[in-house]
Amino acid sequence: MRSLDTVPTNNCSISQFKHTVYPIAYLFIFFLGLVGNITSLVFFVASSVRKKVSLTPVNILMLNLLLSDLMLVCSLPFRASYFLMDSNWVFGDVTCRIMSYVFYINMYGSVYFLTVLSMVRFVAIVKPFAYVRWQNPRRAWIICVVIWMIVSLASIPLLKAGTHEENEKTRCLDLGHSNLETIIILNRGVLFLGFVVPFAIISVCYIFAAVYLIKLKKRNQRSQFNQKKSCSLVIIVLLIFLACFMPYHVVRTLFLEAERDIKINGYGDSCLYIETLRKAAVVTHVLASGNSVWIRCCSFLLGKTSSAFGSTSHPEDRVV
Repeated sequence: MRSLDTVPTNNCSISQFKHTVYPIAYLFIFFLGLVGNITSLVFFVASSVRKKVSLTPVNILMLNLLLSDLMLVCSLPFRASYFLMDSNWVFGDVTCRIMSYVFYINMYGSVYFLTVLSMVRFVAIVKPFAYVRWQNPRRAWIICVVIWMIVSLASIPLLKAGTHEENEKTRCLDLGHSNLETIIILNRGVLFLGFVVPFAIISVCYIFAAVYLIKLKKRNQRSQFNQKKSCSLVIIVLLIFLACFMPYHVVRTLFLEAERDIKINGYGDSCLYIETLRKAAVVTHVLASGNSVWIRCCSFLLGKTSSAFGSTSHPEDRVV
């Protein structure tokens, strides 16, 4: 699952398109992500020091989500420079291998942290007493370690693809035919475990939580406002998750199958389909790369509102 790029070839090439889109998008996402995540990190640290309290399970999950997002956006300038230098990699073979590895570890790590957070919020809203019993930082750290281990081990095959020389340039982030079959197999597993399952869990948790909030008796105007705000945030998170990942996974699957067909049967009479698919792969890859910015913003807002979980005397009065 390298950067969803075209196979290096002059046939049906979209070189000019990707060399324009990738650097602009990567650097834009890097700037927003760096500022947003560092600001959030400072907030977490300052808040903990000021209140002199240890991190709660939600804070621990949010902190790991933040670090995952920060690592992802920090890899983007390397990718941007590659395309700015006309697809010439100057950072060495080891760095090349690490870039794709780090990128996908943190992309799907963020997905799983967001999934667990949605489950925690669901329990906090619907089963507040169970949520209080779950307040165990050690358990939260164990969950985080397990997530990091799963995505790290699952991404190991990406370390096999390093640099190669072509046309007096060092290629790195291009999809080659030599490792195409391996990537197709990985993609099938990731499509299900990295998108379908997390999206199903997030959807069920947030939708049921929203329904529960709507059914609550309108105690006062503030409660009504909080419920509307929570439901709006639920919708925003689901829409952003869909917008970032559904097009990406669908297009990536079609793209890989099309490239395999080209490998076997060659190019047809027209480049229209493959060029369109390759351009769509670039756009959706950029969109998925930005999930760490868009979802991070919404997660931070939800985290702020979720501070109400522990702020009241009676668990049944806690509204996200």
